[in-house]
Amino acid sequence: MTAIGRLLRKLRSPPAAGTTIGRLLGIGVAGTIVAALAAYALFFHPLLERTNSTEFCASCHSMQATVYREYQTSVHYSNASGVRAGCPDCHVPKALVPKLVAKVRAAKDVWHEILGTIDTPEKFEAHRWRMANAVWSMMERTDSVTCRGCHSWEAMNADEQDRSARSKHRAAKEEGRTCIECHKGLVHKRPKAPDAADL
Repeated sequence: MTAIGRLLRKLRSPPAAGTTIGRLLGIGVAGTIVAALAAYALFFHPLLERTNSTEFCASCHSMQATVYREYQTSVHYSNASGVRAGCPDCHVPKALVPKLVAKVRAAKDVWHEILGTIDTPEKFEAHRWRMANAVWSMMERTDSVTCRGCHSWEAMNADEQDRSARSKHRAAKEEGRTCIECHKGLVHKRPKAPDAADL
């Protein structure tokens, strides 16, 4: 009989004389863990991955009319090597806990799309400076972990870069700088800072 079969048989049978509360508690905790893992595998993980796609991100009207169009004209969308980075490659870390944090943060944008706060290009642009700064700040705090999922100092071929890029990358590596410090506005247009009176 398999281990799972033995466990199920024990769970179905009444406790034997002398069974301790600790043992019953242990079985209850183990059952809860198994149920939680099953719920994650059957429901949560597929849902998480479904929402972790460029198609899902671009399904919002405000994304279609603004940042998705910009992305389609960027080197991350079309380039000589044929490698395409999608929305999650840049905005969602690969590790589970940081991925969940990013998803919770992104839910706010979905909520504001539903509320109508950013559902037109004009409304989106009115909030764009604040939203862009939130993304840049997160990338700085995480040392541009999503950028480094594809780009690394070790993989860079400095000989293929022009003199300016080679010099700037060398200095950035020595100073421990993060990608987003220099590469704001690379895929999406860099929003105009509001006037001081508007802040």
